Amino acid sequence: MTTDSDPIPDTQLTGYACIQRYVKTLDSSPGVYRMLDADSRVLYVGKARNLKARVSNYARPGHSGRIERMIAATASMMFLTTRTETEALLLEQNLIKQLKPKYNVLLRDDKSFPNILVAKDHAFPQIKKHRGAKKEKGAYFGPFASAGAVNRTLNQLQKAFLLRNCSDSMFDSRTRPCLLYQIKRCSGPCVGLISDGDYRESVKDAERFLSGRSTKVQEELAEQMMAASEAMEFERAAGLRDRIRALTQVQTSQGINPRGVAEADVIGLYMDSGQACVQVFFIRANQNWGNKDFYPRVGVDVSAAEAMEAFLGQFYDNKEPPRQLILSDAIENADLMQEALSEKAGRKVEILVPQRGEKQELIAGALRNARESLARRMSESATQAKLLRGVAEAFDLDGPPNRIEVYDNSHIQGTNAVGGMIVAGPEGFMKNAYRKFNIRGDDLTPGDDFGMMKEVLTRRFTRLQKEDPDRDKGLWPDLLLIDGGAGQVSAVREIMVEHGVEDIPMVGVAKGVDRDHGKEEFHRTGQRPFALKRNDPVLYFIQRLRDEAHRFAIGTHRAKRAKAVGATPLDEIPGVGAARKRALLAHFGSAKAVSRANLADLKAVEGISAGLAQKVYDFFHDKG
Repeated sequence: MTTDSDPIPDTQLTGYACIQRYVKTLDSSPGVYRMLDADSRVLYVGKARNLKARVSNYARPGHSGRIERMIAATASMMFLTTRTETEALLLEQNLIKQLKPKYNVLLRDDKSFPNILVAKDHAFPQIKKHRGAKKEKGAYFGPFASAGAVNRTLNQLQKAFLLRNCSDSMFDSRTRPCLLYQIKRCSGPCVGLISDGDYRESVKDAERFLSGRSTKVQEELAEQMMAASEAMEFERAAGLRDRIRALTQVQTSQGINPRGVAEADVIGLYMDSGQACVQVFFIRANQNWGNKDFYPRVGVDVSAAEAMEAFLGQFYDNKEPPRQLILSDAIENADLMQEALSEKAGRKVEILVPQRGEKQELIAGALRNARESLARRMSESATQAKLLRGVAEAFDLDGPPNRIEVYDNSHIQGTNAVGGMIVAGPEGFMKNAYRKFNIRGDDLTPGDDFGMMKEVLTRRFTRLQKEDPDRDKGLWPDLLLIDGGAGQVSAVREIMVEHGVEDIPMVGVAKGVDRDHGKEEFHRTGQRPFALKRNDPVLYFIQRLRDEAHRFAIGTHRAKRAKAVGATPLDEIPGVGAARKRALLAHFGSAKAVSRANLADLKAVEGISAGLAQKVYDFFHDKG
């Protein structure tokens, strides 16, 4: 349990004088401290084994430039005492992720990773990709670095073990084998082409392979192939040969398969010119299940130890750590971090910084990847910065924009209308900031693009004014790009005036003569349209932004349309979920037939209680 200290009354002190006032109120308890500026924005979150000693350190000169700037801006502090140092470490990382303080090392890309799931809630288990909480019954294998790594592995596992990947409802409705059986990717359990026992053996073989016992599986398949060949069952022998080849293909694509490391994350950190790249290799069951790079926010005076510790705390905040973490750089609080991760995992987690042997070779590989990835990123950032300077020059902006928002709408004659917003900045497309807007306006004329854009931007600016009224969180755009000409620009300008945000530059991008790609015209309020030269890199950049917005809006529209195609009136009935909807449709054949059914027939459906049958009946017969 934590306790929060009472703040000291505001005395207008800042910097060292402000911090010295707080030192007098602290004891030697472990805990977490926050430094805030004059506007109560959190500048930094830190942990301490001894709060008084740690904060006293800030009250004396002799720090790096980054810390000196932070101290100078500090106008107040907040403290949370904890029972243990480990609890302080966990609380610190939670607060950093939540508050995103300016002076902390911050991990910006923190998505979950996919796993392979062998689902066990059916007589014939299904093998599939899984992301998120592990709520389904079955065996999980992972994490894999990306969806692509999972899909490649699943593709080869289907060839090797012939396990089904279809949904249970599709499995239960089959009367003849599907295409996957024809191309030898499934053994056809849905129509009885393999016995329960043989299918279970295939499932066991797949699990053994994913658990690292691949050699034994391949040896057994090789023995079966030889026996089939000697018995002149050449077709079966060829099938077994293909399965062995598929397993070999999985191992080849994995590249590094260490013998002495069964389960670990190999983490290499490379820093250069105030930027950092962390490369993580996922080793599970003595197999490399892919790698991913991360780019935490650091500064020129952040040490490798500080950056690595911050990365570990934030990365494993919502992920289960493996048995070993193999690091390129030692961290200051290795004992605390090890204790915290072990407590989280419910077993021992070991932190290693190897100097020789196979583990050191793994780190060398991770560092090489990190160095190359950072070099590429810095090169791309330089190009992006040049393009943003070009945008500022082309549209007479005060400076290169840090956040460009691009809007587009998609619909078919007004149906399933959606608006899409994509965001770009100094590091390229900011996909975690993309937003979709389901157009809700009941009073809109079908196909009214002006009205749709008005709704989208009204909702966008209303939310911005609520979430970031002082415009200090980096959520406000420096430039708006609208797909359209003078009419769209005029309509958007009215919306901006209405919301009091006339200071945001806005440009309409319209197709030019003959709607030719490359002859775009740019429209701004009160100015004549103009065009850029065909070979201008800024023109290509604007086209890429506009095309990305179009792609995102169309994709969102298609997803909404596909969902609408599968929708039925049953979706509107409280208590009728996916399983009961399937049961009703399977029993009656269609939603229309359900609507015409009498109460007795509804009660006869498996899984439909008398009370729910009454609800369904009332829904269709009490309307109007």
